[in-house]
Amino acid sequence: MVTVSPEQPGPESFDLGKELRALALATAPRLFAVARIHPYEDTDEVDVEIAAWGMDYGDGRTEVVGPGQRLVLSSPERVEAWFSRGAVTAQLVWLGPSTVASLDADLAA
Repeated sequence: MVTVSPEQPGPESFDLGKELRALALATAPRLFAVARIHPYEDTDEVDVEIAAWGMDYGDGRTEVVGPGQRLVLSSPERVEAWFSRGAVTAQLVWLGPSTVASLDADLAA
């Protein structure tokens, strides 16, 4: 039999949802967009597009998904090299770390 003295708070019940949300936040990969920068000829102006989205797992594996393609590369730097061609350069745009997790898809946005 477990007893709790009045000075000590009662034992917390296990909250699976809370544990799942904390685990997801703690192990989430770093997210980024792959921006491709297209310079216009004979001007200083550029056009920019988001060509793909990526995840850096921090363990030497980076996944990138774009229209009609899925790549697994060894680093985020390799992603920039892959999407850069000729005068078109790629730049990664890192998203900030997530601070909120939900088990309800309607609340995650």
